[in-house]
Amino acid sequence: MVDRIGRADFDDRDAYFIQLSVFHEDMHDEAFTITRQTLAYPPPTFSAKPAVLLAGGDASIPGGTYRIGSTAEEGFIFDNEKWSHAVDVKPYRIARAPVTQSEFVNFIEEHGYERREFWSAEAWTWREREQAARPVYWKKDPEGHWLRRDFDRWVPLEPDWPARNVCWFEAEAYCRWAGRRLPTEAEWEIAARGADPTLAHRQMVGAVWEWTSSDFWPYPGFSEDPYKEYSSPWFGTHKSLRGGAWPTRSRLIRTAYRNFYTPDRRDIWAGFRTCALES
Repeated sequence: MVDRIGRADFDDRDAYFIQLSVFHEDMHDEAFTITRQTLAYPPPTFSAKPAVLLAGGDASIPGGTYRIGSTAEEGFIFDNEKWSHAVDVKPYRIARAPVTQSEFVNFIEEHGYERREFWSAEAWTWREREQAARPVYWKKDPEGHWLRRDFDRWVPLEPDWPARNVCWFEAEAYCRWAGRRLPTEAEWEIAARGADPTLAHRQMVGAVWEWTSSDFWPYPGFSEDPYKEYSSPWFGTHKSLRGGAWPTRSRLIRTAYRNFYTPDRRDIWAGFRTCALES
């Protein structure tokens, strides 16, 4: 492949398919870390930890017209980012950091998993079927201390680190308990692009994937790229996530990069941040 890249007739089409193959393999690398966690295998040697989150409170985003999505001038993009388009949003307040493990403990200990009023009908059906009473890799030790399974070992919860391996249903229920809501996909991207300069960008990428309230749908002007099965089969059945997690390759992470999973998935490195309810 290196020899092929170095040839004089190597063109933009060749470059596109090589980048596509590299980025797709990057996604599988992240999937391997998910599998290792699921099966309680030892962590990979490149294992990293999310940074301790310091900034709290909400960032205020002015209402107005913003642009989200990607343009052809930005280099390689995936088809679901096509194309950059304007969106109108009302003023909103979004948390500067994802929900932490200590915050999620409060939801559990106030019987959030047992209180039907915090769960939609679909979410409650899922909770009862799975008998979910806590995040999938959490438990209490005999002394009543919360532990989290980190690959092949149990460790004490890290209070200021993002809650992770929670599904969309759990995130939605937490928000109802907290009197908050999930951000829309557009709100998340607008905030990540720096609409409020006090919002620390480092806290929006690279720690955990962040669930949004939005269903995964195509943007205006969408068209399939050569890998036709990448996005189209999942429109309307998945929820959108943003931000990238600690095992996501840095070359993949951009503010416009979209991820998508069904709302019941707890194995992925996903957490969430919240928005204030509109007054």
